[in-house]
Amino acid sequence: MSQTDVMDVHAPLPPALAEPADAVSRHIVARMPLGSVGRLGVAFSGGVDSGLLLALAIRTLGAERVLAVIGVSPSLARDELHGARDVAAAIGAPVVEVATHEGDHPRYRANGPDRCFFCKDELFTRITDEVAGRHGLVAVAYGENADDARRPDRPGARAATNHHVLRPLADAGLGKSDVRALARGLRLPNADKPAAPCLASRIPHFTEVDPARLAQVEAAEQGLRRLGFGDCRVRHHGEVARVELPEADLARAMEPAMRSAVHGVGTAAGFRFVAVDVNGIQSGAFTLPLVPVNHG
Repeated sequence: MSQTDVMDVHAPLPPALAEPADAVSRHIVARMPLGSVGRLGVAFSGGVDSGLLLALAIRTLGAERVLAVIGVSPSLARDELHGARDVAAAIGAPVVEVATHEGDHPRYRANGPDRCFFCKDELFTRITDEVAGRHGLVAVAYGENADDARRPDRPGARAATNHHVLRPLADAGLGKSDVRALARGLRLPNADKPAAPCLASRIPHFTEVDPARLAQVEAAEQGLRRLGFGDCRVRHHGEVARVELPEADLARAMEPAMRSAVHGVGTAAGFRFVAVDVNGIQSGAFTLPLVPVNHG
């Protein structure tokens, strides 16, 4: 399927996939206000979780009652924004983009372990204040899955709870493997898209999140993708860029010509030193244990 094709979200599914799809649909319907003909807003990042939720919401309610909402800020890479637009178009979803300003919050910039709370709180506040009334939203949902819900280090989930945001995938019991299987069954273009946490996740905790650091990380990762490393992360350690790649890509990155190109990408982004991490991609590399905090 090309990026210009619109997929058929109503296509028949085999029983093994129809059952979880129907479970998500039931949770969507059950949590919409009784008798309402209003719209469901889906906080949409372009990833497989929110992509599947968006497709199933349209399968359940129809495209006219669903709105994909993309939060745009310096922590969202431009490549990710373009990809999200393409996926929404392929699904056939109407889209609205809303500027978020989490960088204005001092506790977000301070980059503690609960940074994600302030980001998600800002996103859901903007959706409520700027999108809901204008576009007829009566509920908002996001793509938390059942595996996410079992993790203790998800401060963004607390923000969702505070804003009464729905989580149909998690409530239906779909874990990440279930999400990907169903996304493949529906032929979502992002079914096998690697996880792509926001750019702020590349900065060590308690190092300030600022636009300059985010821009460095984005430029370096964009350069690596142009070299053919589609799944990559650049951790910001001051003058040092620590490059994480899947283990299968490490040997290619160490070939003399490619090693020089990788170094050039890092220095062009403003880093003095470039190191390739032999441990490969490390999800949550900067995550610290969370302790109860007051978000008032």
